[in-house]
Amino acid sequence: MRDRLVELETGLRRVLAPNPSPMTLTGTNSYIVGTGDVALIDPGPADPAHLRALLDALEPGERISHIFVTHAHLDHSPGAQPLSEATGARIHAFGPPDAGRSAIMQELAARGVAGGGEGVDRAFRPDIRLEDGETISHGDWSLRALHTPGHFCNHLCFLWNEAALTADHVMGWASTLISPPDGDLGDYFRSLDKLAREEAQIFYPGHGDPVFDTARRIADLAAHRRDRSVQILQELARQPATPHDLVTAIYTDTPPALRAAAARNVFAHLVEMTQEMQVRPSPALHPEALFTRL
Repeated sequence: MRDRLVELETGLRRVLAPNPSPMTLTGTNSYIVGTGDVALIDPGPADPAHLRALLDALEPGERISHIFVTHAHLDHSPGAQPLSEATGARIHAFGPPDAGRSAIMQELAARGVAGGGEGVDRAFRPDIRLEDGETISHGDWSLRALHTPGHFCNHLCFLWNEAALTADHVMGWASTLISPPDGDLGDYFRSLDKLAREEAQIFYPGHGDPVFDTARRIADLAAHRRDRSVQILQELARQPATPHDLVTAIYTDTPPALRAAAARNVFAHLVEMTQEMQVRPSPALHPEALFTRL
């Protein structure tokens, strides 16, 4: 399994999980930070082969002393518990799957609106809950947690030296899925601004290759979302529409396998627009509602 192991820079190794898909690209990136007593960020899916690859990636005399989870999606967090049992390391994260959920998303969840995309690890519970801005240091490494909801309410990025491990908040190969009630477009914009203020020189994402032009990438992602909002409002100016209708009209080049995820993204925009009194849902705010522009 060491063919999936890459040393990205001194003190940082990446182990690729064998879970490629339209939502994960080549698979989930698990990161080993430091030497000796190391930190493991995002153990990935509960896959025995990947667990073995993570352990095999250690040098003689090394051990995993801390496990960090960026968020509770099925492609990032389920491997944490078996890795903890194998190593004795405790699991650190912002909280359980609903931690950090905004008020409107709590309301949607209470009414039974479910998320989509990668799937939620509803059993996930960290041993230690991290605060926004909290720093954990051990051996030759130090990580600062940055709460970045948007893609997922309990999402964390981790700042390390001049880099940021950005998980699914910022990736180079695609924009992130925002699927209410776990995802929140307003939070996403605020989290982009928050990450930009850190001025990290390189991003190591949860899927795909490192991102080097960090400020440009954040600006491009924000502009993409603003453009999408304009497209949605333009379509609704013609006639009321459901999220599915809007995907058919706007996402003309999107492969069929990604249309469901696109509909979740559109719904995230419509939730934000409803709060901003730009649109009105009928009969209620829901992924299958009919939306009218105000």
